Amino acid sequence: MAIPDRVEPHDLDALLAEVRGCRICAEELPLGPRPVLRASATARLLLIGQAPGTKVHASGMPWTDASGERLRDWLDLDTATFYDESRVAIVPMGFCYPGVLPRGGDKPPRPECAPLWHPRVTAALPRIALTVLIGQYAHAWYLGERRRRTLTETVAAWRTYLPRFFPIPHPSWRTRGWQARNPWFDAELLPELRRRVRALLDSA
Repeated sequence: MAIPDRVEPHDLDALLAEVRGCRICAEELPLGPRPVLRASATARLLLIGQAPGTKVHASGMPWTDASGERLRDWLDLDTATFYDESRVAIVPMGFCYPGVLPRGGDKPPRPECAPLWHPRVTAALPRIALTVLIGQYAHAWYLGERRRRTLTETVAAWRTYLPRFFPIPHPSWRTRGWQARNPWFDAELLPELRRRVRALLDSA
């Protein structure tokens, strides 16, 4: 899909209203549909995560949970900047809470969301200069065959995806052990991620 040179705000507003009214997989959602995303045609940074958890479903705001606190720390963004949709767009792979797996943990994002909405939403964000891919589902969709064999290998190869994409793991509590086993994440990746995010938002 071609990306337009200019998107009128009302065009994006209409698209976001359409997304938020989506009911295509309502019967599969244990808490019902509540699509959660934030975007503006002026945004420069795009964050693509997995799917809302129960706290985000309740609040209607993305990343209003412990994972969001860790993500803001990784990006070195305060809450006000993180939720400034004129500069930061937040578009998960699945817009609604998908439910819980039998053995615990949230289910993967619903498969209907990405093919139905992502091409249209990203096309309506013409000023995005950096897309942070958060977790394996975002890696798979946006990197395709360029994705490495494992999440660790993909994240370790972050330099090869620049300047357009920056893959990172999902910032859940489960990532703490992974982070300890991969010290290069804190020593090399995070400083560069923070530098790029800050430079981009300062110029917005």
